[in-house]
Amino acid sequence: MEERSTIFVFIDDESKPLAKLVSPVTLELDTRKLPDGDHVLKIVSKDPSGKEGIRKIPFVVRNGPAIVVEGIRENDVVDGVLPLMVNAYGKGDQKNFVIVGSETPKGIPSWVWIMVVGFFGWALYYLITYFTI
Repeated sequence: MEERSTIFVFIDDESKPLAKLVSPVTLELDTRKLPDGDHVLKIVSKDPSGKEGIRKIPFVVRNGPAIVVEGIRENDVVDGVLPLMVNAYGKGDQKNFVIVGSETPKGIPSWVWIMVVGFFGWALYYLITYFTI
């Protein structure tokens, strides 16, 4: 009978493994038990001869309400008074989608304003040259 590798699954810097399994295996990681933020999934494998292999996979958990901030970005250099719009909404669960509050209104980008002004400027130029002929 062929011996198989043993797999230990750790989250972050925990000393106690989340699971001890025999390969090959499939498992589900329930992120609802983890706080929002940065985490590391560490998988340690030991083969029958005693050799070890380690794989670390960083990931981010965002189970809490989504937070959207309009008016400032990460690492912006700012001064004066900043008008901010903040929206937070829950995502529901995997069976039901919560639609109320899940759309964040956004300001119109400057390139759209430039296109609109350019179009109306061209249309006005066209009308003036059309009627002066």
